[in-house]
Amino acid sequence: MSRQAETSDSVRWVRMHRSLNAPPERVFRAWADPEELARWFPERVEGGLAVGSRSTLVWPEQRVWWEVVEARPNRRFVFRWPWPPDERLVTTATIAIEPAGYGSRLELEDGPFPLDRPGAIDAWAQALEGWAEALAMLRAHLDFSVDLRPRR
Repeated sequence: MSRQAETSDSVRWVRMHRSLNAPPERVFRAWADPEELARWFPERVEGGLAVGSRSTLVWPEQRVWWEVVEARPNRRFVFRWPWPPDERLVTTATIAIEPAGYGSRLELEDGPFPLDRPGAIDAWAQALEGWAEALAMLRAHLDFSVDLRPRR
């Protein structure tokens, strides 16, 4: 597993990749099916995850809208979402999935985080930590059928 954040003078991106034992169909479904997504990421999804739809991801401490931009079955899932606290910064997350042996290779990219915007560096740091945790939860769900989310 690799974790990398690319930087430039004025913009930050989050880029990570993971190798998963699950086939591309199952990895895609974990992102694109509201019931599957709620098994490892938010507690629940209000709305659908079709292209052009805006749904709400619900956690105990927050609600975040999520707008699906692109969904190519078993290959790519793209969405836009805001960063707290004021939601003025909206990034685009791209999940690319490729077959790799009997499993898959997932590449995640989220950004841009423009440093000239107030709060962007904090959002970028939060994204690094949050995506690392989310991808660990995804892997636990897909490869081991384990839910790593904290119990309340």
